[in-house]
This record gives sequence, structure tokens and C-alpha cells, in this order.
Amino acid sequence: MQRKTFVKIALGSTALVASGGGFMFLSGSKNIAELTIDHVLKKIDELSQKNISSKGAWSPFKIFSHCAQSIEYSISGYPQHKSAFFKSTVGPLAFAVFSARGSMKHGLQEDIPGATALPAKGDTQEALAHLKQTYLNFQKYNGPLAAHFAYGDLTKEEYMLAHILHFNNHLLEIEAV
Repeated sequence: MQRKTFVKIALGSTALVASGGGFMFLSGSKNIAELTIDHVLKKIDELSQKNISSKGAWSPFKIFSHCAQSIEYSISGYPQHKSAFFKSTVGPLAFAVFSARGSMKHGLQEDIPGATALPAKGDTQEALAHLKQTYLNFQKYNGPLAAHFAYGDLTKEEYMLAHILHFNNHLLEIEAV
């Protein structure tokens, strides 16, 4: 069997399995109102009024700084990418599943590949303000977007959804009282 034929069969099989099992993945989807920039900005404002701690390995400062860094890289360019094969197969498939579910699951202590190291601790309120401004800057931005390091090329709307899903996933480790 030629490699080209094998890849087509493998991708077709993956798509078939994904679509067949898709209902199971979709059953955990979030409320669509939670997948908007307005909801995220409101959540950031709410968090800025509370005492925040983390249930995970990263501090709230690092979590919010990491989310802002990802948004900034979608404009300036990610420093390191997965292979072209990954970005044209597995990455878009993962994004499609996350989008359909309305939620993302990824390693919550994984830095962006090749990214500038973020401090472990800092002023959480400053990180929240920076994250909010980064979302607002992205919302206003009309220039070209950089390819995502794993998902490949995304439209502005897809990128916004990716950033919202990313933020929501990290909120699983945030406690606010």
C-alpha cells in the first residue's frame, strides 16, 4: 500500500470513529452563553473582586499570565509548533472536538512550547487586568493571525473560541471566595 493511500485511509477511519463517538463527547457541552467574550470579561471582573487561590500546581498569577500569553501569541506568532502533519490532522480534530463539546481538556501545567518562561508567582490582580486587556486587544485586532502551534490556521472567531475554552479549562483549578 502506498503511503498516500495509507494516510487517506487512516484519516478517513479517524474521522469516522470520531464522528461515530462524537455524540458521547458532545454530551458534556457547556452553556453557549459561557462561550462568549462578554462572559469571560464578566468572569474576570468577578474574580478581581475575590480572594483567589489555586487547587493546582500553578499559582493564579501564572494561570492568568499563561492565558494572556497564548492570546498574544495568536497575533505575534507562537515560538514553536507541532509538526505540519500534526497541525493538519490531530490538531484540527482535537479543536473540532473541543469546539463541539464547548469545553477543552489539556495539561493544565503545560507551558506553551518554546514560550518565554513565566514567573511562578506575582500580583494576581495585575495578571487579571493584563488578561482582560489582552482579550480586549484581541477583540479589536483586525490584522493577520498567526497559525496556532497545534491547531494550525484558525479564523478570528475560532481563535476567540479557543482562547475562551482555554481560559475556562484553567478555571477548573481556580478557587474564589
